[in-house]
Amino acid sequence: MSEAAKQEKQLIIDEIRGKLDGAQAAVVIDYMGITVAQADEMRKKLREANVDYTVYKNTLMKRAIDGTDFAPLADVLEGPSAIAISKEDATAPARVINGIIKEFQKMEFKAGVVEGNFYDKAGIEEVAKIPSRDELIAKFMGSIQSPIGKFVRTLAAIAEAKPADGAAPAEEAKPAEEAAPAEEAAPAEEAPAEAAPAEEAAPAEEAPAEAAPAEEAAPAEEPAE
Repeated sequence: MSEAAKQEKQLIIDEIRGKLDGAQAAVVIDYMGITVAQADEMRKKLREANVDYTVYKNTLMKRAIDGTDFAPLADVLEGPSAIAISKEDATAPARVINGIIKEFQKMEFKAGVVEGNFYDKAGIEEVAKIPSRDELIAKFMGSIQSPIGKFVRTLAAIAEAKPADGAAPAEEAKPAEEAAPAEEAAPAEEAPAEAAPAEEAAPAEEAPAEAAPAEEAAPAEEPAE
């Protein structure tokens, strides 16, 4: 092997190591069966999820992962292999590729390392079912806002009900206002009491009773006999 070829291989090894440095996840797949157009579409979807997807020679990948957290992947680096790497979202490579596999009905997982843990084919398929970080946050916020939303609606209902409750005393006060004339009419019933002095004038008619002594003076005429 020429020196130039060795240097070229070393550059590829360094490139792979650079991509894996600080990576959250790396997933190896068997890409056989897809067309060029499908491969381009897959790369586009992975790129949108900030996932790097590259086909490398197995021997170079084995040398690149040697001595790293991704070393267990060496056992599956046989036959057609491609590697998807993410430094931001640990579940993105498995999740996005899983959707593509279902869409194309081609390709399959080989294995993966997610946050330092090795997963075989079955394990990485389970990882693929985990929602993205944004989806988890959205669900969490939704679960929080649901009770808050109910609480706010309850407060709004109470606030809307207050004017009606406040108006009730005014309506109840109406009978009291209507009863006022009846209370004012009470003095009219007492009017006869003011007329009582007229009845007290009756003793003036008893004046004849005072004249009675004049009749009693009649016996004074008896000495005339």
